[in-house]
Amino acid sequence: MVSFTVYKGSNDGTIVKSQTIKPNDLQTDQVLIKVTASGLCGTDEHYRHQDMVLGHEGVGVVVATGPTVKHLKQGDRVGWGYEVDACGQCEYCLTGRETFCPDRVMYGEANFDQGSFSSGAIWKESFLFKIPDSMTDADAAPLMCGGATVFNALRMYGVKPTDHVGIIGVGGLGHLAIQFAHAMGCDVTVFSSTDSKKEEAFQLGANSFYATKGKKTLDIGEKKIDCLLVTTSAQPGESINQYPLDERRRNC
Repeated sequence: MVSFTVYKGSNDGTIVKSQTIKPNDLQTDQVLIKVTASGLCGTDEHYRHQDMVLGHEGVGVVVATGPTVKHLKQGDRVGWGYEVDACGQCEYCLTGRETFCPDRVMYGEANFDQGSFSSGAIWKESFLFKIPDSMTDADAAPLMCGGATVFNALRMYGVKPTDHVGIIGVGGLGHLAIQFAHAMGCDVTVFSSTDSKKEEAFQLGANSFYATKGKKTLDIGEKKIDCLLVTTSAQPGESINQYPLDERRRNC
């Protein structure tokens, strides 16, 4: 058997230290990982009152692999995120949209005895991602959920370097969305309630910035927004209509 030190939520929200014990005979494509870093996501706050191991932005080192593991070996640095399994056979899985798989396995819905707030974990190879040598564990961990969330939105909607991308919010997701869109070569416009994060947005790669508090309409010039990412904690509701979207790209 293999034992992990884990940190769980509880009824009163106190983080509780505990132990998880797993069989050490790895099955099929299972991978045993020594956890070295974890991001802290807002979703972890939501689950801190649940009797479950917290954390889903994990990075670690491969300790051992199951008999059918093909692409990972002992010593590899890997990370994992919010989704840890899917059927692998439905139309969504076969077209790179496994987050929509009806049989997907997500954080907070299963695997309550392990997470990234832990000394170790066992996950399937297909949901582990190699970490580049140029990136530290601490830098890589938040990309496993926060980074994947905004990057996948840009990827799924086919955003191109010639697109004008709007980003609402300059929080954790917004920070990453600005940097990704900028690195892709896009014209990046950032919207925030006040000017308090204006300089920060420009430092991250924004080309323009608009404060929205008290505004009923927003004049951003002739070039409309091709793709709008909402990275705030609350949905904008009817105020979404104030953002000048290119009508040909509204579904983005």
